[in-house]
Amino acid sequence: MSYPHSSPVSLPEPSVVPIQGLHCGHYFYRWRRDVLAGMEAAAVHAAKAEFSAAIDPLRDARPVRLQSFIVSGHKADFATVMMDPDPLRIDRVHQRIMSSKLGTAIEAVYSFVSMSEISEYLPNKDQYAAKLIRSGEDAQSATFQAKVASYEKRLPAMHAQRIAPEFPLWPAMCFYPMNKVRNVGANWFLEPFSSRTEMMAEHAQSGMAFAGRVTQLVTASVGLDDWEWGVTLWARNPQYLKEIVYTMRFDSASARFGQFGSFYTGYLASAADILDHCCI
Repeated sequence: MSYPHSSPVSLPEPSVVPIQGLHCGHYFYRWRRDVLAGMEAAAVHAAKAEFSAAIDPLRDARPVRLQSFIVSGHKADFATVMMDPDPLRIDRVHQRIMSSKLGTAIEAVYSFVSMSEISEYLPNKDQYAAKLIRSGEDAQSATFQAKVASYEKRLPAMHAQRIAPEFPLWPAMCFYPMNKVRNVGANWFLEPFSSRTEMMAEHAQSGMAFAGRVTQLVTASVGLDDWEWGVTLWARNPQYLKEIVYTMRFDSASARFGQFGSFYTGYLASAADILDHCCI
């Protein structure tokens, strides 16, 4: 469906590159042991190099962010997490994996398509100042002015971390999709913006207690995938994954309004690590 313009406007050129942010792709795979069993050992050995090149392509074909993981549990054996301005550069890695000589022995079991964004609940300078005043700060005090100035300086880095985050080289990762519920009496999208902002601030405060131990990436999938958001957590130790998710479940944003899909837990690994661990 096309929509007529009510008045002449300056429009951007058609492009798959977002005006702001990056595309993000999570891909999860399982080895087909029945197919592997029917392959000659020499053929499998020869195909390993092609698989490694597919999962870790050369720089000219490599997304700007790419990590691979060994996945724990039966839902998948390995995974890739990628970000890039071009969604086809991300999907090309997936296609190279599936079309490699080991591709017939690989089953794609789950994927999640999303984009990075700056949350509407991240306060700008004025909103942060208003929040300080509501909490009892004197707007004329030197302390108030210093806090607002410090926050304003931090904002560009906070925006960058959400739009084009670095992937930490931490060993443990988990991913899960989520929605905000629309139940009668508990419909997130009918809550006043001020109420939603307060709940998200509480949620953020819980997460800040894990600074230095866990880092989080929330990507938006509204209109792109079956869920509304995807949450990727990296941790210095897998125990912190358990602790942060448990802690944040008590926040109203989760306890009243959170709906969660399947969790996938992985451990940072190279293509060679994946092949070795999976006994290929």
